[in-house]
Amino acid sequence: MDTPMNSTPEELARRVGEVMFAADTASRSTMGMQLLACEPGRAVMQMVVQPLHLNGHKICHGGFIFTLADSTFAFACNSYNKNAVAAGCSIEFLRPAHEGDVLTCTGVEQTLSGRHGIYDMCVRNQHNDVVAMFRGKSAQIAGTVIP
Repeated sequence: MDTPMNSTPEELARRVGEVMFAADTASRSTMGMQLLACEPGRAVMQMVVQPLHLNGHKICHGGFIFTLADSTFAFACNSYNKNAVAAGCSIEFLRPAHEGDVLTCTGVEQTLSGRHGIYDMCVRNQHNDVVAMFRGKSAQIAGTVIP
């Protein structure tokens, strides 16, 4: 197996995504998310809205949409194999998601300067309608995902 030192940035990001996702019980098992892509400064995740995701209005609870965006953010900002955590974030809910909807979140790095990055997440449904927009600020901390 290649080491992080002799991998291309794309290979390294993919491996970081695989390692993180394998250990991410919250996203994988609890939420039922799938990691579709992890590339340098970019990630794509997807989840199907299940009955357990519905709130009292019978629409997807905003906290679950937030979690999809936050998880996608985590994969995007850790894609360089430098541990990064959220330093702050905000979300705008633009339309409801319903049971059975397939939500896809695409996260893209806007800037990375020193230890801090800004990332935008766009959550869309299966009709390509924007459900939510999320902006996260990352901070790199000590360590790496892959030793």
